Formats: sequence, structure tokens, C-alpha cells
Amino acid sequence: MTAEATNAALLSRIEDLRQIPTIPAVLAPLLRYLELPAEHIDVQKITDMIAQDKALAAQCLQMANSPLFGRWQKVESLRGAVVGLGIQRVRDIAMSCGVLNMMPKDGNGIDPVVFWEHALGVALVSRHFARKISYPDPGKAYLAGLLHDLGIIVNLWMLPKEFHAAFEMARNEGIPLDEAERSVLGFTHCDSGRLLAERWELAPDLREVVSLHHSVYDSSEHAALIALVEISDLLCRMSGLNHGFIERREVNLLELRAFDILSRHCPALQDFDWARQTFELDSYLDEVHSLVHAIYRK
Repeated sequence: MTAEATNAALLSRIEDLRQIPTIPAVLAPLLRYLELPAEHIDVQKITDMIAQDKALAAQCLQMANSPLFGRWQKVESLRGAVVGLGIQRVRDIAMSCGVLNMMPKDGNGIDPVVFWEHALGVALVSRHFARKISYPDPGKAYLAGLLHDLGIIVNLWMLPKEFHAAFEMARNEGIPLDEAERSVLGFTHCDSGRLLAERWELAPDLREVVSLHHSVYDSSEHAALIALVEISDLLCRMSGLNHGFIERREVNLLELRAFDILSRHCPALQDFDWARQTFELDSYLDEVHSLVHAIYRK
């Protein structure tokens, strides 16, 4: 079989996504409800919706008590978490827990926890970064960062052996995971992630982040969001919130195409304090590690 035929066969396998668990049943209506204008949202209804899924409720409460979500006093009840955190952060936490639960427990020799440490790290950095440069929707930046590597879920479920080979190549050679995937599979987690994003009927801007964050996307109407996530992704991959290995290359963020794109949309980026951002990123490491392990290992 030729390389092209092999790649086509692999791609056809991931197009059948029935093996992949769906997000918790409560999550889709909850997220839709949280998109309503604030004056139409009832705190008790949010609490009741989350409480329908006991595991999700427990995880949301655990995350609500994490310093990563701005709480320094212990929250004892789910309602207290909803009131104290606010609608935006409840949405962020619910989506984080729901998606985290989709990772296969058996990663075929790959620890799935490292991928969700990376995803949560990128989500937090994207939100923080967005606020610092006056990007208009930090909450959307958080969700985009959380979901950007959805395709890794697809590849872990549908192509475990082939994905393992790509991962080993990336780790051994110190190259980006998408480069190794393209070499081994003939496509990347951006391609497989697009299929899952379409199945979930994600918003168009989130779909584009999932499918284009390693591509040329200058002409996209959502280019600023994609660029913001691409930069946040790279910052995390160059630190301890990576895919389980350090890429052996040097990157000048100011020379990235993503930097030019984001600068045109957010002029405040020109005065951004990168040294402070790196320092604050380091402060996330231990908390993200402990939070993801606490939730995922249960």
C-alpha cells in the first residue's frame, strides 16, 4: 500500500467518531443557557442543571476552590460556587471538567494527563493574555485554548498505535507534535479535531481555532483568536505545560506571523511585558499539575 493510500485509510477511520464519548448530557444545554443575557439567567437553575451530573458537580466544586479560578476562601456548596465565581467562570469550569472526562484512561503508553495539563494551561494563559492586551472576549479565549487540541482526543481513541508512533517521534526528535503526526499519519490533530468540532456543532470561531492553530489563517475573520491561542500554545509548549517533552528549538515570538496578526487587532500587544508573562506562567505550573491530577485520577 502506498503512503498516500495508507494516510487515506487512516483518515477514513477517524471519520467514524462513534467510539468517542460525547460530552456529558447536561453540558450542552447548560452552555446554551449560560449564553443568555445575564438578566435572564437564574443562579438556582444553573445549580440544578450542574447537580444533575454528580461527577461533574463534584469536579466543578473542586475546581471552584482552586486559586486558578480566583478563589482564596473555601466554597462549601455548588450554589456557593456559582454565586461566588460568576456565570463566566462557571461556564469555563463546567466545560473544562466535561471535556477532561473524555480522555481515554489507557493512553497506549502515553499519559493522557499531560495533554489536559497542557490544554488547561493554554486556556488559562489565553484568558490572562487576552485581558492584558484588551482582547474583547477573554472567556472565549479561555474556551478556545481549552479546546484547541481536541484532535488529540480523536487520535488517542481512534488511532492509538499510530498516534503513539507519532508521539514517540516527536519526543525523541524534540519536534512539534503536529510535524510528527504529518510524517507518520499524513495529517495532524488539527484535521481530526475539525471533525469532532463539527460533530459537536461548536461555534465557527472555536472550530477555526481547533482546525487552524498550526496553519496559515491570515484571511480568517477569526484570525485574532487563532493567533492568540497559537501564541499561548507555544508559550506553554516551551515551558512545563507541554505535551510531555520540550521541543528542541528556539522561538522568537516577535517574529511569528501570529504576532503580526494579533498586533493588528490588539495594538496593546506592542507594549506587552513578556518577562512578566513568563514569570506568571511559571506560577501556574504546580497548581495546574495538582488540579488536573486530582480530577483525572479519580
